[in-house]
Formats: sequence, structure tokens, C-alpha cells
Amino acid sequence: MVKKHNTGSTMVEKILAKNASLDKVKPGDLVNARVDLALGNDITAPVAIKEFQRFGLDRVFDPDKIVLVPDHFTPNKDIASAEQAKVLRLFAEKFGIRNYFEVGRMGIEHALLPEQGLVWPGMVIIGADSHTCTYGALGAFATGVGSTDLAAAMALGETWFRVPSTLRFEYIGDIPDWIGGKDLILYTIGQIGVDGARYKAMEFAGSAIEKLSMDGRLTMANMAIEAGGKCGYIQPDDITFKYLEGRVAQSYSPVYSDDNAEYEKIYQYDISRLEPQIAFPPSPDNVRPVSEAREIKIQQVVIGSCTNGRIEDLRIAASLLKGKRVHPKVRLLVIPATQMIYRKAIEEGLMTIFIDAEAAVSTPTCGPCLGGHMGILASGERALATTNRNFIGRMGHPASEVYLCNPAVAAASAVAGKIVHPGEVF
Repeated sequence: MVKKHNTGSTMVEKILAKNASLDKVKPGDLVNARVDLALGNDITAPVAIKEFQRFGLDRVFDPDKIVLVPDHFTPNKDIASAEQAKVLRLFAEKFGIRNYFEVGRMGIEHALLPEQGLVWPGMVIIGADSHTCTYGALGAFATGVGSTDLAAAMALGETWFRVPSTLRFEYIGDIPDWIGGKDLILYTIGQIGVDGARYKAMEFAGSAIEKLSMDGRLTMANMAIEAGGKCGYIQPDDITFKYLEGRVAQSYSPVYSDDNAEYEKIYQYDISRLEPQIAFPPSPDNVRPVSEAREIKIQQVVIGSCTNGRIEDLRIAASLLKGKRVHPKVRLLVIPATQMIYRKAIEEGLMTIFIDAEAAVSTPTCGPCLGGHMGILASGERALATTNRNFIGRMGHPASEVYLCNPAVAAASAVAGKIVHPGEVF
């Protein structure tokens, strides 16, 4: 752990200063910053819309900078969720919001927005959803806010922030087989705890990050909030630019931390011998290597969510499931995060592999991750999931359990009927 005392700025400080029209900001400053994108979903947006309606305005600040995605309880699971989704639909129609994504054209919001080219380096993005921090993987400042903050931003086009101090996490060493972004972030959360980065920016860097895929980077930034982070980010590089090519038509200006930026702390991890990581219930920081989870029997496996429902995750899972069948006492749910991922999985033959393995495949939805629908656990049942939270009752009954892992461990364990290292099945 090293502490620098310099005068440079981090990427987040520069982005906030730019959008606040200030030359420079420092941790602890309170600033009003322009919002480049404001996001709501079928749980949070109806509350924001209700607050917005109290303002009595006849327009939003910019209909092209508001995104509404009904993804949590959709396709609607009951009358209440149908009414919630209807609120979004009518608001989008009334105010001409182009980026409203109806069922059939939508996806899980944090996979959908980057895929649709709505995120690029240097942006300030707020979302009434805690995993909005995902977009930091593309060099944006992105953070979750409350529904009332979203309402104000939809009206004004700006919001306030307390500038966070920054923790830098450096990952060195070769990435071992069956290790991905999920393992790096679970390991990190296990080291610093669920409040280890409370209201701080988490800068992910190092030689291992430079080799990590874009999907893996999105997974890491997604779970910054599980360490209490205000945001998590990776500075743009060639992997970022390649991902953005063909998605983002407009020009953008990447923002980078200065070499003499001041970090509150710098952590360095050698991952060359890291095992796949498992977060035991009831907290994402209750992390142990997979070798300490063996013989734990499971009744359900979920491969999906805004954390690990991307095409790379499905490819990894399919590579382990090909020619095999799910254990007779296990239910395997596979949920592509977006329609585009779903289509790509069909084109690549992944869906055939999943169905041959006797998995259930769903349209994109957040459903089981938050115990909403499409995979609720009964009392005493145990799930292994590629999702991001394993709190008590997160996926169903308070007496059920959720273990978190990467997609390789999930697929291998679905075959074995218990938590195993992927190498035992491959």
C-alpha cells in the first residue's frame, strides 16, 4: 500500500471538473455537473416519473439523453409489474424519449446501453439502479442515484456530486485458466470488504487488466458497488476503442488519470495463482477459493444478469456443457442479457448446446437475480449464480442460499450437482 502526495487528477476528477465547468476539483468538493445520460428501469423510473410530474413541466431536459428500460419484472410477471411498465411506456411516448426499449427490443439495462452505443469515454451517467457503475468499464463516470435524483436530473440535466477520492487496484501476473473479471472483482471485494470502497472511485489497472476482455471489464466495474464504491472504472485503451468501433458514431474525448494523480490507496494483487472465487452467503465479501467450496450441493444454477449474461459468458458456459447434461437434481437457467446476445448465441449454436444439456433458456430479464421471477428459490434450496448479490432472501425464500461465481464454475457445477472447479468437468 502506497500513498502519493501530488497535484495531478484522476480520471473521475477530470470528468467531473469538465461537466461542472471547473478547471479542477478535488476529493470532497461538492459540484453540480451536467448529466450526459440518465437511466431508469421499471422499478425506479415510475417513482422518478411521479416526482417529475409534481414539477408541472411540459418537457424533459433532453429526450435523447434519457433511457428507460423495463427489465426487472418484464415480461410482466403480474398486474402490478404491468402497471409499472405502463408508466414508463406512457412517459416515453409523452416526452418523445427515443431510448425506450420495449420487451422484445430490450435487454438487461447494464448490458444493453454499452451494446447500443449509448456509452463512451468521458461521459457522466447516472442511473436509478446501483449497478449503473458498470459503464465505468468504458471510461465513463457512472453511478447509481435515487429515484428523486433521477427526477431532478430529467428536469434540469444536472445533479450534484461529492467528488470521491480514488482507490487504485493493480492486478499483475498472467491470468490463470478459468479466471475472468468476476474472479478479480470477487477477490478484491473479499480483500477489502463490502464497505472497503465506500463512496470512493475504484480505478482498476495493471498488466492483467490490459489483457482482460471488454466483457470481463464490464463485470468488474459492475460489482464496484458491492464494495461500496461510488464508481469503478478502467481507463480507455485499444480494447475499449475496438469495442466502441461501429457502436458509437460521434466523436469523443477519452480522459485519463495523470501520472502524478493522488490516490487514497494503491492495492496490488498478483493473480497468477488465483483460483476461481466463490462468494458464500450472505455477503459478496464472504469470498473463498473454489477448492474450499467443494462438496456443496446445489439445486439451481443461474447463468445471466447484468454481471455475467454477456456473449463471452455464454460461450464459456457452452464450452463446458457441450456433450453433457445437467445433473438430474439441478435446474440450470441460462438468460442472455440482451436480444442481440440471444441472437448471437443462436447463430453460434450455443443455444442448441444449452437445450441439449437440458437447461432452461429465458428471454432477457433481471428476474431471478433479485428474486423477482423466473427462478425463485424455495426454503432450504441453494443456488449457484453468476449474479452479483447473495444477501439473505435475495433470490427467494429467506431460508435459501445464493453462492456467487463465474460462468465457468456455474456451468461445471450444474453438471456435477455440486460446486466444482471447471477443470474437473472440462
